[in-house]
Amino acid sequence: MKPLTIGLVAWALLVLLQPGWYLWLAPPAKGLPWFALVLTLPPLLLPLFALRTGARRALLWVGIVALFYFCHGIVAAWVYPTMRTPALLEVLFCVVLIGSLGVDVRQRKRAAGAPP
Repeated sequence: MKPLTIGLVAWALLVLLQPGWYLWLAPPAKGLPWFALVLTLPPLLLPLFALRTGARRALLWVGIVALFYFCHGIVAAWVYPTMRTPALLEVLFCVVLIGSLGVDVRQRKRAAGAPP
């Protein structure tokens, strides 16, 4: 499977995880799951506008956004034991997404004949 395809799948899983997390797996204690979704889902959807210029550019933007979700997942897994499973899934999807971007860059450099 190509790194960009893996990155797109990780992005899609990250998008699907947000409603799953806040509506089903670990709803917020104060009972405002829709508010949590309003805060967490739009930043992941913004790179959709960059898809018309190419998947590589959209994944670059979502990779930058994913750094926030990576930090959020680490903090949530550490602080809230009840949220550990969705938080670690969030971290995993972010690592796969950002890693796929790195692999894609490395493959492109090798194809162009540049040293690694």
